[in-house]
Amino acid sequence: MSNKTKDILDRGKAVMMPTYNPSIAIASGKGLTVRDVDGRMYYDFTSGIGVQSVGYGDKRVVEAIQKQAAAFTHCSNLYINEPEVALAEKLVKISGLGGKVFFCNSGAEANEAAIKLARKWGAAEGRYEVVTFRQSFHGRTLATVAATAQAWCQEGYNPLPVGFAYADYNDLESVKAAVNGKTVAIMLEAVQGEGGITPATNEFMRGIRKICDENNLLMIVDEVQSGIGRTGTWFAWQGYGVAPDLFTCAKALGGGIPIGALISNAKTADVFTPGAHASTFGGNPVAAAAALAVIDAIESDGLMENALRIGELFREGLQAFVDKYDALLEVRGKGLMLGLVCEGPAKDLVAAFKELGLLALTAGEHVVRFLPPLTLGEGDLEDVIDMISDALSGVYGD
Repeated sequence: MSNKTKDILDRGKAVMMPTYNPSIAIASGKGLTVRDVDGRMYYDFTSGIGVQSVGYGDKRVVEAIQKQAAAFTHCSNLYINEPEVALAEKLVKISGLGGKVFFCNSGAEANEAAIKLARKWGAAEGRYEVVTFRQSFHGRTLATVAATAQAWCQEGYNPLPVGFAYADYNDLESVKAAVNGKTVAIMLEAVQGEGGITPATNEFMRGIRKICDENNLLMIVDEVQSGIGRTGTWFAWQGYGVAPDLFTCAKALGGGIPIGALISNAKTADVFTPGAHASTFGGNPVAAAAALAVIDAIESDGLMENALRIGELFREGLQAFVDKYDALLEVRGKGLMLGLVCEGPAKDLVAAFKELGLLALTAGEHVVRFLPPLTLGEGDLEDVIDMISDALSGVYGD
């Protein structure tokens, strides 16, 4: 570690709460890559944890941000601004749900809004409980931590908010057992992200829709990590032939500018009334302008199609390593949201990749998570596969 990096890390530790444990100080990014303060380049296959889907420094996104920032950077929700209206129109159109949008600042806030809306919708009948799933992840607020059925992120925060029941993912019988007279909604990820890059089966997604219809429940899909084209459709639920009543998105939506959104169908569009819920920075004009540019870039450049095509090539490359090494068990995911399952700690592989210039993530203890920009091409993928090959050889031997 260089003195420059060490200095920045030490300064950060002195004044920032230790909620993360960084080891690199990033100075810039371009396309698929970032550079640290010492000038070392890395392929960023984290995309800033699913954020930089159109790559770092996309000219259209940068210009949209600059143009809007020069006009005005904030408009309270006592008033309205054209970029947020245009973005809401776009999200309603690409989702096809025919409802309305609530804007906030993050995925956790969007999920919290979905939970609040569901409770308000069911309040007259005394229904408030939301069924969520083990190995899920829905955010870091107290309510979304309670919704996240994983002990590691709940520890130390008791008493958690009540009103959540847990079922097993891809197990419809466990869902039916969790539904009761107090249930108002079922909330799930179409692809579990932090829980291990596990896609829902077709049977499961369609079964959830059927259970909701039969019991007058709301189906809520968390698209915070899987949305905005990553799995080859705008939202992962669109690949299953069913539609939710509500879904959330964030991360990739703003191209690096914080923004979250809750999108409804017509049935739930007017549950929130003036004063029922709010967000000071929700619908921020700079974030909305950035999001419009991101959506335009994905459409114009065919990045959803690219996510499917390159994602399949990437999957084939990873599968070859699974076939070669007994310690690698499986490749799973959709599009360019892929997980490499290993017997040992995934963090060891992530560290080995970093040493060779590739940034990846863990998703649970035994899954390496890859979330590259949707702009990934064959040439760069070949370079990355070579890096992975060298790293695996170093960890497991030839």
